[in-house]
Amino acid sequence: MPRRSNFAIVMAMLRKNEKNTKRILKYFVPLHAVMIVCIAEKPSVARDIARIIGATTSHDGYMEGNGFQVTWTFGHLCTLKEPHDYTPMWKSWSLTSLPMIPERFGIKLIDDNGIKKQFSIIERLMQQAERIVNCGDAGQEGELIQRWVMQKAQAKCPVSRLWISSMTDEAIREGFQNLKDQQDYQPLYLAGLSRAIGDWLLGMNATRLYTLKYGQNRQVLSIGRVQTPTLALIVNRQKEIDNFKPEPYWVLATVYRDTTFTATKGKFTSKEEGEQAFQTIEGKPFTVTKVEKKEGKEQPPQLYDLTSLQVDCNRKFGFSAEMTLNLIQALYEKKYTTYPRVDTQYLSDDIYPKCPQTMNGLYQTKFAGVAPYAPLIKPIGGKPLKKSKRVFDTSKVTDHHAIIPTGVIPQNLSDAERKVFDLVARRFIGVFLDDCKFSTTTVLGEVDGIEFKVTGKEILEPGWRVVREKAKTEADDEEKKPDDEERTLPTFVKGESGNHTPTLTEKMTTPPPYYNEASLLRAMETAGKFVEDETLRAAMKENGIGRPSSRAGIIETLFKRHYIRREKKRLVATPTGIELIDLIREELLKSCELTGIWEKKLRDIEAKKYDPQQFINELKQQVTDIVHDVMSDPTNRRITIAPPEPEKGKKVKK
Repeated sequence: MPRRSNFAIVMAMLRKNEKNTKRILKYFVPLHAVMIVCIAEKPSVARDIARIIGATTSHDGYMEGNGFQVTWTFGHLCTLKEPHDYTPMWKSWSLTSLPMIPERFGIKLIDDNGIKKQFSIIERLMQQAERIVNCGDAGQEGELIQRWVMQKAQAKCPVSRLWISSMTDEAIREGFQNLKDQQDYQPLYLAGLSRAIGDWLLGMNATRLYTLKYGQNRQVLSIGRVQTPTLALIVNRQKEIDNFKPEPYWVLATVYRDTTFTATKGKFTSKEEGEQAFQTIEGKPFTVTKVEKKEGKEQPPQLYDLTSLQVDCNRKFGFSAEMTLNLIQALYEKKYTTYPRVDTQYLSDDIYPKCPQTMNGLYQTKFAGVAPYAPLIKPIGGKPLKKSKRVFDTSKVTDHHAIIPTGVIPQNLSDAERKVFDLVARRFIGVFLDDCKFSTTTVLGEVDGIEFKVTGKEILEPGWRVVREKAKTEADDEEKKPDDEERTLPTFVKGESGNHTPTLTEKMTTPPPYYNEASLLRAMETAGKFVEDETLRAAMKENGIGRPSSRAGIIETLFKRHYIRREKKRLVATPTGIELIDLIREELLKSCELTGIWEKKLRDIEAKKYDPQQFINELKQQVTDIVHDVMSDPTNRRITIAPPEPEKGKKVKK
C-alpha cells in the first residue's frame, strides 16, 4: 500500500476535525516533519492565514508552526526582463533597433534590496518544501505574481491553490479544507502572462518609436495598450466640446392650474415659428384632452462590481477610482467585504444559504451607537430571503461573485471606509427588498390644435428605495434626471377647460459634458460606447478596455505623464496629451474598439477558447507593422515640449 504524503495526512486532518487541528498537529508534526510552504501576497494577509492554521512562531520573513511555513511577497517581486537584459544592443534607444521582439520572454527580480532579501527567504523555504500552497490574491494578477516567484525560486514540489472570496476566518478555513490543484488555474496564469507580454511588446516598442521620431529627444512619449485609447477618449470628447457651436432653440410651454405643460412638438428652431405658435394659443382656453394613469414597478439596482462601485463613489463622494479601489481593498483585508476586483454583479447559488447570516451581521452593525441597517432589515426578518435571478445566477459568475458584506461587524472604520461600506451594505440589503411601486400620470392638453403634455410620478410603496433615503447626497440631486423626479400632479379631468399663461423660452444647445472619473470608467467598460441600459452594458463588458482592477491605475498614469489634469471633477487633456493623440495615425494604438477586441481575446484565453501563442504572434505582427508605418512617415511632425505644471504652493522658476 503506497505511503500517503505528509501533506495529504495534514489536509485530511484539517477536513476531518477542524476544531482540534492544532491539538492533533502538535503531536503529529514532530514525528513527520511536515513542510508545507504557504505564500501570500502581503504580510497582513500572511498573518491572518498563519493564525488560522496555527503557524504562530515568527521568523525573519515568515511564520512557522504546525507543519506550515507562511511567507509573503510585497505584491510584485518579479517583472518581465527589460530590453537591455536580452541584448546590449537594446540598452540605448535607437530607431534601428526596433522592433524589439525577444525570442523568449524571461523574468527577473525587481532591483530593490528589501525585495531581494525577502526573495532569498522564499527561495530557501520553497527549495525545502514538500508542497507549496499558493495563497496569492484570487485573480489574474495574483496568479501571475506568485507563479513568477515560484518559477524564479525554481520550486520543484507540487503546488496547491487557496481560492477564497473573502478574508474571514471561516472562508480561510473552508479554503484550506478545499484546496485546488494549481493546474486548474493554468488558463488564468496564461491570460495574465499574455497580458503582460502584450503590454511589454506594445509599450516598449511604441514608446521608444514615438519618443525618437516625434519627441525631439527631450520628451518621453509614453504609449500603452490601454493607456493610449483611454487618453484618446478624453481628447476626442474635448475636441467635440471645443468645436461645438451652440445653436438657439425655443420651447413653448404654458401654465394651467399652477402646472407647467410643455408643447409636444418639441423645440422650435426659429424664433418666428415659436412666436407664431405662441400667438396661436394666446388668449384661447386650455382643454384637458387625456388623463392616463399607469402603475409600474422598479426593480432594485444590481449588486456592485468594482466599476459600478467606483462610479457611485466618484459621483456621491468625489472619490477617485484609485481611492475607491484602495478603500474597498482595505475593507476586504479587514474581512468586512468580499473580494473587490470583480466584474460581475451576480452571486452564485451556493451563496444564498449564507445570506441570512450576512444580514444578521448587518442588523447588529452599529456606528457611534446607532444601528443604521436594523430598521431596513427588520421588515424582512424571520422570513426566507427572496431569491431573484437578477441576483443569484451561477452561470454569470466565473472566479468571484459581486461585492457584498461578509457579515463580520465592522469596527474602527475611517470616515471614507464607512462611506464605501455603507454603499455596499445598502445595495446588498436592497436586492432582498420588494420592488418600488409607483404611479405615473400623463396629462395631455390642447389649445387651438397645439398639444401640450405633463407627466407626474408618485411613489406608492417605496420598497427597496428605503435603502437610498439616508445615503442620499448632494451629488444624487446633481445626477438626477427630470424624468426621475417624483412630482405629484393635481387631479385633472378629461374635458375640463380654463385660462392659462403661455411662455416662449429661448434656450441654447449644449455640448457633451467633459468626462469625469465616473463617466470615463463607464466608457472604458463599454469600449467608448455610451450605454445607459444596465443589461446591455453588462453584455459589453467582455469588450471593455482594461480590467476592472487596472482602470484606476491607468487613469492615474495619465495624470503622472501630464497627459490629463483635473479641473474640479472634470478630466481635461493637456496640450501634450492632445498633441500626442493627434500625432498617432495608427488606429490600432488609439482605438477603444480594437483594444476591446484584445481584451476579449484575453478573456477567451482565460476560458480556454483562444490560444495564448496566437495572441502573442498577432501582437508581434501588429507591433512590426506599426514600427514600419511610423518609420515611413515623411513629415517633420514634432510634439511641443510641455513645461512642468507647478506643484501647489510652489512657483515655477523662470
